[in-house]
Amino acid sequence: MSPFLFLLLLLNVLMLTSGQLCWKIGIEQVGFELSVAGIFKAIFSPFIFGGLIIYVVATVLWFYILSKVQLSTAYPIQSLCYVFTAIISVLIFKENVALVKWAGLLLITAGAFLVSRG
Repeated sequence: MSPFLFLLLLLNVLMLTSGQLCWKIGIEQVGFELSVAGIFKAIFSPFIFGGLIIYVVATVLWFYILSKVQLSTAYPIQSLCYVFTAIISVLIFKENVALVKWAGLLLITAGAFLVSRG
């Protein structure tokens, strides 16, 4: 895989992580109620709507990546979303991540590294 495609994959991961961040902030601001009114209220929250836009762009980028990279390579690298999201959760939301979760995230990172080399 070329460095350019790897950077695009990393950009895709960062976009997906950013989308999740927007959704979490948005949901914390407006709350969520499982009703038609609650769904519309959530969707039209600026952060949630922004997260949706980020996901749309990330999906278009993903289509391009899939046209150039084998799925068996690209998709495991996308698991880095879990790692970045955990780090963001600690830094921004002050969430506690147990040591066993950090160990799992380290294994995910190692697996993504190995897949990118194969």
